[in-house]
Amino acid sequence: MAWQAKVLIHNGRSVPFEEARIHPLSVVAAYGVGVFEGIRAYRNPATGRFFVFRLEEHLARIGQGMKIMRFDDPPSLATLREGVLRAVRENAPDEDAYIRLQVQIEAIGSQASTGPTGWFCACVPRERSAKYASGLSLGVSSWVRIADGAMPPRVKATANYHAGRLAGLQAKADGYDMAVILNHLGKVSETPGACLFLVRDGRLVTPSRQSDILESVTRDTVLTLAGEMGLAAEERLVDRTELYVVEEAFICGTGQELQPVVAVDRLPVGDGRPGAITMRLQAAYESVVRGTTDAHAEWRTPVAA
Repeated sequence: MAWQAKVLIHNGRSVPFEEARIHPLSVVAAYGVGVFEGIRAYRNPATGRFFVFRLEEHLARIGQGMKIMRFDDPPSLATLREGVLRAVRENAPDEDAYIRLQVQIEAIGSQASTGPTGWFCACVPRERSAKYASGLSLGVSSWVRIADGAMPPRVKATANYHAGRLAGLQAKADGYDMAVILNHLGKVSETPGACLFLVRDGRLVTPSRQSDILESVTRDTVLTLAGEMGLAAEERLVDRTELYVVEEAFICGTGQELQPVVAVDRLPVGDGRPGAITMRLQAAYESVVRGTTDAHAEWRTPVAA
């Protein structure tokens, strides 16, 4: 049985997990005015120590989100950093943990309210996907990805995820594991909650930042690891039909980690099995997040006992 969350850090105070509350008419509940980060803490199998993966990069991104959302008197990144570490420490997980850090407008107000600002940090168990090894089946959605001129996808705002939810529900109804979402130009953007990578002609390809993607911390991690492994990689516009002719594909994100894609629109990707490059990157990602390698120690923030 998975460990259970005990407390949640709300505005710097430890609150019993089941007793956390905000008003149902708060601006975040009424209008989705919040920005958040999904972060993971991984357990090192040899030492049992926990490391929060790429905490500083997640904090930098939520800082950008608070700025673009024009929040009044937002919490400092140092305050949020300590909240993340406290949430892990006080919940005392015995296996990997998923962390939800969110900054929001907590009072009753209007769509235009910019304060007062509150925040919380939760640390909960999250099981690895059942398709982590075998691979996912994706379907291209008829829903269109949000655009920078409407709901900027580089802001990890709670309201942004409604569009991905619709695409994900459609994909499930159509018998797929997950959706691929195209942008308003008909180019490949991402999946709900994860970025997409392809292998074409032996080269790693991922949709560019101009494809209305979230500027993903995990995507940056994969590009860095690929470069260190000597894999050629490019960020560019990707056509829908390229999904049908690639040798390999995979998704990546903090929540989804790195998972192979074995079919798109019921057409096999490559030979219909997880590809060799994908599995090499998955193994490299696993070792760096857990600290079973000395590489990129700067990405792992230790949680004090």
